[in-house]
Amino acid sequence: MTENTIRKPVPPFDRQTAIEKIRLAEDGWNSRNPEKVALAYSQNSKWRNRAEFPQGRAEIAAFLTRKWNKELNYRLIKELWAFSEDRIAVRYAYEYHDDSGHWFRAYGNENWQFDANGLMTARHASINEKPISEDERLFHWPLGRRPDDHPGLTDLGL
Repeated sequence: MTENTIRKPVPPFDRQTAIEKIRLAEDGWNSRNPEKVALAYSQNSKWRNRAEFPQGRAEIAAFLTRKWNKELNYRLIKELWAFSEDRIAVRYAYEYHDDSGHWFRAYGNENWQFDANGLMTARHASINEKPISEDERLFHWPLGRRPDDHPGLTDLGL
């Protein structure tokens, strides 16, 4: 993929295209395919994710590989918070368990900025995490894309 590749929808965003962009990102992350997910970012994309600051697709793919090797049975829901012409603010939650079988739910916010081709040039994430029991889990779809009829964050009270 070159920097001239178009990743629709592209800026300027309206409510509908911002929601579409968010769902495409959610679907990508739920695939847990680091190389595929990294293609949504520009070659020089810069991230802030907790204490890590990956830059560029190779570092992003390596970060995601490490993440999904330790965050097992990962399921994510993203929801629109706000948008402007080339920026989208997202809130999200995801559930996973570690290799000892302990479950967690992480809550976060992301600020995204896009270039004219629809590639993300910046991602700033703030994440909080809490242990949960298996009985507290809310994300029960089969691994992969969240079904269209599965409740979103607001519907789940998150």
